[in-house]
Amino acid sequence: MCGRYVSPDEASIEREFNLVHAEWQFPANFNTAPTQVVPAIRARNGTRESALLRWGLMPFFAEGQPGKYSTFNARLETLASSAAFRGPWKHGRRCIIPALGFYEWHVNVDGSKQPFYIHLEDQALFGFAGLWEGESCTIITMPANALMAGVHNSKARMPAILARDMRELWLLGTPEAAGAALVPYADDRMIAYPVASRVNSARNNDEKLLEPLQTDVD
Repeated sequence: MCGRYVSPDEASIEREFNLVHAEWQFPANFNTAPTQVVPAIRARNGTRESALLRWGLMPFFAEGQPGKYSTFNARLETLASSAAFRGPWKHGRRCIIPALGFYEWHVNVDGSKQPFYIHLEDQALFGFAGLWEGESCTIITMPANALMAGVHNSKARMPAILARDMRELWLLGTPEAAGAALVPYADDRMIAYPVASRVNSARNNDEKLLEPLQTDVD
């Protein structure tokens, strides 16, 4: 799953994704949480556009109201069958949610949870594969690679991270072609290390959250 991540500022996103005259302005968010408004690049009518979307997809049948089930993540295995996500998937409502990194929690043998920060070695700023509906979005998750299975040992899931050369295919390709972009990111191009438990509270939002914590993992 993916429940917290680091969102870049608008200037960094515009440079990385070659966006011109994006009508948004926001700082970096070092502890982005579900229900917050997040920047995204989405496909609509065959073109790319920037948008600020609520993280937590609200299906059309919800009539603009959050449901009782969490929808900030969409499982790859059920995109075509889930009531909440099959519509956006079928109609090509795909988006990219820019990120600098994300957090995941490792469960120790004593039951305590250690947060980790994960980022990429080959993309300083990358994109999660997502879906959108109205003014809301979700991040797609999939079975974890070897690195993430060791970190997220309770469920062995990871977010769908797009290779740079797969971004346009994901946004504008056919459903079959876009599906080919949804593969686990290579674990040898990912970096993970433990961080302080301050990240557990979304009220904490500063760059110090990314500082490595020297600790042993059980």
